[in-house]
Amino acid sequence: MNPLLQVRAQGQQVWLDNLSRTLLNDGHLARMIAEDGVAGVTTNPAIFHKAIAGGRYYEDDLAALKRQPLDAEARYERLVIPDVQRACDLLRATWDASGGAAGYVSLEVSPALAHDSAATLAAGLRLKAAVARDNLLIKVPATAAGLVALEELIGRGVSVNVTLMFSLAHVEAVAAAYVRGLARLQADGDVRRVMSVASVFLSRVDTLIDRQLEELGGEALALRGKSAVAIAKLAYQRYLQRFDGPGFAAQRTLGARPQFMLWASTGTKNASYSDLLYVEPLIGPDTVNTLPDATLAALRDHGKVARTLGQELDAAQAQLAALEALGIDLTKAGERLQQEGLKQFEEAFAGLLALTA
Repeated sequence: MNPLLQVRAQGQQVWLDNLSRTLLNDGHLARMIAEDGVAGVTTNPAIFHKAIAGGRYYEDDLAALKRQPLDAEARYERLVIPDVQRACDLLRATWDASGGAAGYVSLEVSPALAHDSAATLAAGLRLKAAVARDNLLIKVPATAAGLVALEELIGRGVSVNVTLMFSLAHVEAVAAAYVRGLARLQADGDVRRVMSVASVFLSRVDTLIDRQLEELGGEALALRGKSAVAIAKLAYQRYLQRFDGPGFAAQRTLGARPQFMLWASTGTKNASYSDLLYVEPLIGPDTVNTLPDATLAALRDHGKVARTLGQELDAAQAQLAALEALGIDLTKAGERLQQEGLKQFEEAFAGLLALTA
């Protein structure tokens, strides 16, 4: 059987971390949905920059938009919102069949708003209305301001993908904001209306922590390439404690969904590591793994599938304890990685606006 379908049989959704008109117009996304069971799509400014800069299907529309009295951001949105709508429509059957638990497409608010909760909220509501699809996730960062916007968006019945999470501290803060948002929605509406995923970025964690371990040398080198998977495994345990425990039982009874853990940044950056390092050890129910094209192809080609997410928890705990003993602060590292990730997305978004100016 196709390993991608085996992953789905284990209760994990595989999403594609990419979107372009080439994928849409040439039928690639439709085939991935039909043949591989791809159950969602994630996007970010870097993905759209690559698509628009190198995609022949955008040239005519962009030229026409440049003749209209629009600013660069409005032109960008006019280009990509139809793509998001088409992807949502392709995944609508998945959304319907799952009762709203799968079949989503993510669209990110401007990274420039990452520290402005009111502007993030306004942008999220505007983009939700513009796309006008039930299976859209508004993507907001796990910054302090982003968490305020998350709570407000969930409270207004808007589904959210929380991005740029790099630590267990981020996991706890995001889950708490989601639950607060559900409580607000419960008071004024139907909690069954919303879905949320919490996107933990993995490869960037190992890139940073490995560098610190290499600076220490000696026995520390044996800890390389293990930190991100350890964080993900322990994040999932916290997910189970929060959402499968008595504290969420009342909301679950009303039809509220837990906030699924989503593994992001899953393309291996270190060529000496397995190309499925952030896939094979992290397969488990009620989770999502969003894969770039190359990693999805690798999983299809030679992936070994088993329910691994709940295994080797002692080793995961030991990895984090060993890092702490060496003076490596994973919470501090997570804040650094979030700021670096924001900067990268801001640069990609600036590049997008340069294309559409």
